[in-house]
Amino acid sequence: MEFITNITVTVDEAYFKDRGRLEKILQLYASEKKASYYTVRGTFEEVENLSIRLSKMKDRSDPVTRRQTRSQGERASPHVKPVEVSGVVMAYIQQKCAEQLGKIQGSSFVIETQPEPGTVHHDTRSTVRVTFRSHHASSTPVHADFVRQRFVTFYQRTASDLQVASIPASPQRDHKDLRRRFLHLLFEPGRNGGEMTVTGPFMHVAKLKEFLSPNTPSLSKSPEDRGPVDTPSGGTSGPSSTQGKGPEEDPCPICMEPIETTEKKTLRCKHSFCKSCLKRAFDYKPVCPTCGELYGALTGTQPDGGEMEVTKNTSSLPGYEKYGTLTIHYYIPSGIQKVRLQEEHPSPGQSYEGASRTAYLPDSSEGRRILALLRRAFDQKLIFTVGRSTTSGRNNMVTWNDIHHKTSTHGGPTHYGYPDPEYLSRVQDELKVKGIK
Repeated sequence: MEFITNITVTVDEAYFKDRGRLEKILQLYASEKKASYYTVRGTFEEVENLSIRLSKMKDRSDPVTRRQTRSQGERASPHVKPVEVSGVVMAYIQQKCAEQLGKIQGSSFVIETQPEPGTVHHDTRSTVRVTFRSHHASSTPVHADFVRQRFVTFYQRTASDLQVASIPASPQRDHKDLRRRFLHLLFEPGRNGGEMTVTGPFMHVAKLKEFLSPNTPSLSKSPEDRGPVDTPSGGTSGPSSTQGKGPEEDPCPICMEPIETTEKKTLRCKHSFCKSCLKRAFDYKPVCPTCGELYGALTGTQPDGGEMEVTKNTSSLPGYEKYGTLTIHYYIPSGIQKVRLQEEHPSPGQSYEGASRTAYLPDSSEGRRILALLRRAFDQKLIFTVGRSTTSGRNNMVTWNDIHHKTSTHGGPTHYGYPDPEYLSRVQDELKVKGIK
């Protein structure tokens, strides 16, 4: 999985007394001033360097704040809101993606969870709270918010490709051998002694099931079974027995077998697979198994029967004083949770509580374009889902589903309102990830 290579952060000049020095520092970066905010674009290294310089500047220019901040010790940054995430996904990330997690938090921050994901990961509906704690009292909101954004992006990309399954815990089976063969899967004892819980990317879970199937003709086709360490014997896989068809040099990323020339399918993202392997993958989710690019329409788990209405008024939003306001009214009725073809609600058969939400966009050309994209996302059931409310903590509630909305007209980003110069760009990126563009 790839990390973000470029990012945009917002610097509020209200945090700094020496405005002239702040402006000189920002001139060294790709920055643009909008009202009382500066937007800065750059790579991770550039943003990290900027945050260090701003930390030193703020520390020198505000001795009272310096004394107060240092007396607080190592606390969660007051400028960074904790995030609620799946305990299952977080347990997988901590155990299988420790290196990537370390790169995200760097040397200045530590990412903590409460409760520990390992204590709740058997419950697919469980959530844990992730907080971002600084090692350095002088860390700026710019750096802290960047770490949070980077974590959320990595979490979403990981969660979108993760599957949880159960396999029989047979005493005759060597589970250590399975762990060696399937390095991308997390094996944990189930809640009873008769099964094991397996978590990992859906194609690796599919290969595990194929490997364990009694109809599998060969035990040498697991995705991790082609290296010198994991291969149980000295033999190597030869070309396919099909005559008259030369195999490609590169193996299929799904089955890890040579791709027959006549069976090769190359996607527009330039990744190639066996046609039959790709068909099985697309039956589960229409994304490239290698890079995650979307092919076709993605459908979410938003409950049926919802409504999306839009009204206009002449009042303006902070930062968009030249335009009126588009007010979006969402309504999702209460109902019974269902089992769907590919994904299901967390508790099928149980009731869920509906929701009524209001959101705001500027009535500008860009705002109207975002509104049209949100309409498509709503029709594809991507705006809402059923889960645990992060505000009340209650389960079986209709909640937002990773496409952020402005639910207040004022208060700035910390109050889900305006001004927020980069909001329209951010939500457009969130929609693009889901194939809405």
